[in-house]
Amino acid sequence: MSESFHFEAVEMLTVGTLGPKGERVFYLQCLAEGELVSLKFEKQQAAALAEYLDRILGQLPEAGEGEPPADLDMREPVVEAWTIGSLGIAYDEQADRVILVAEELVEDEDTAGASARFTLSRAQVGALVTRARAVVASGRPPCPYCLRPLEPSNGDWCPCHN
Repeated sequence: MSESFHFEAVEMLTVGTLGPKGERVFYLQCLAEGELVSLKFEKQQAAALAEYLDRILGQLPEAGEGEPPADLDMREPVVEAWTIGSLGIAYDEQADRVILVAEELVEDEDTAGASARFTLSRAQVGALVTRARAVVASGRPPCPYCLRPLEPSNGDWCPCHN
């Protein structure tokens, strides 16, 4: 069984990638309590997470934002702890914190997967939304007709052009 993580005092939570465009591997990376944790996930999960967190921030009552983190670059070494299967969001109204819960992707239904829980300030969530959107957008441009990613190795040609 993989290791689970629970961080109340998150220093940095970011989205980043390793590898060239078209072959990038996406990571959700956390630095907290002297520990660096990198969880692999899909580009679509990163995009959906950013959109959902942005909606959550828009629905919360007004409050002081605090200072957003200045540096959201991934830290080395990037060692994958496990792959994210699902993500969940909660809001602790009393503490004014957003809680992100990631659950491990497991192949066997009888196996209990690991989980990770990250408690974030609004400023951290806002910075994560901005970072995730930028990382997702920095990939291959979409075909203007079918919106699938263009492949640079074939001169950005798409079969739908025929």
